[in-house]
Amino acid sequence: MRSATTPLDLLVPGPEHLPPDPAEVRLAALYDEDPGAGGWLRANFVSTVDGGAWGPDHLSGSINDDADWRVFRVLRALADVVLVGAGTVRTEGYGAMRLSTQAAAWRRAHGLAEQPVFALVSGRLDLDPASPVFTEAPVRPLVLTVGSAPAERRARLEEALGGAAAPVHLPPVTRDTALAREWLDLFEGAGLDGVISKPLDVTYQPNKRVMLKTKHERTADCVVAGFRWHKSGKVVGSLLLGLYNAEGRLQHVGVASSFTMKRRAELAEELAPLMVQEGEEHPWADWADASAHEKDRLPGGQSRWSAGKDLSFVPLRPERVVEVAYDHMEGTRFRHSGQFRRWRPDREPESCTYEQLEEPVR
Repeated sequence: MRSATTPLDLLVPGPEHLPPDPAEVRLAALYDEDPGAGGWLRANFVSTVDGGAWGPDHLSGSINDDADWRVFRVLRALADVVLVGAGTVRTEGYGAMRLSTQAAAWRRAHGLAEQPVFALVSGRLDLDPASPVFTEAPVRPLVLTVGSAPAERRARLEEALGGAAAPVHLPPVTRDTALAREWLDLFEGAGLDGVISKPLDVTYQPNKRVMLKTKHERTADCVVAGFRWHKSGKVVGSLLLGLYNAEGRLQHVGVASSFTMKRRAELAEELAPLMVQEGEEHPWADWADASAHEKDRLPGGQSRWSAGKDLSFVPLRPERVVEVAYDHMEGTRFRHSGQFRRWRPDREPESCTYEQLEEPVR
């Protein structure tokens, strides 16, 4: 049996796993929070009374005491990823991040990987692939960098990470335009909808559009079967688009909504004669019935984006066809809003089916 003065290797969250020390129970309770579906990022550091981040030896370790290390151990036991700057790793002489046997057992029992991922952030890639941080790590670390990092250093790390296995991935980079075009076509089948490009000397800049995303643009002829009013009043907010499935039932595939206010007013006048009158049938008449959504794709389906919104719409007789541009399909609908291109008076609504859609290579 341990004495009261024996240091603990690990604190694990939850009173049932902690020694009977009220202070330690309260500490774990402060940090053991449910992040929900979105998760969160927690920043934790130690500073001196005057705001310094290191001691006389210019190391942060010299201003930490046992209580600080205890907090760090608890946080690592709870984390999915531990994020550290490469400068800190070099200066502090980090070795491999490895949790104790007790911590690994607790994580395993709670459905987590035995060890969290160690992620290093570096702009210059001044990292040694032969360092214990990499060679002795129980889980291969992640290295987050920018395209302007020195090419020779990136090459060394790429070689060291060459045998990486999921969930660790080495993203491809190229200066060959032809190869980038090939990726644009090939990777779409895996669910990726574009390729990111940037000038070689540009770094990542939060909240600034300094990088380019190249995406596919395709067109489809869709049936306009309804519209929603704009939030500002009696002008069209969005057109509701449909395609016929193999059984001949009209399925809701998305909307087209990017119009000027002048055009919205014009659309309200153009579409008024097509408004369904009382007693007329409409293929989406049961949109408010939740059970109807089980067999057909109708407007008004609930999602995380629609909570609290008015999903009603003005039904139109499905007689007009519009050509819209779209970038990507997600299942049986457009992933993003379609872009109005032109009316197609030469197309019969019944001819607007899913068969016209271009399928990416899979």
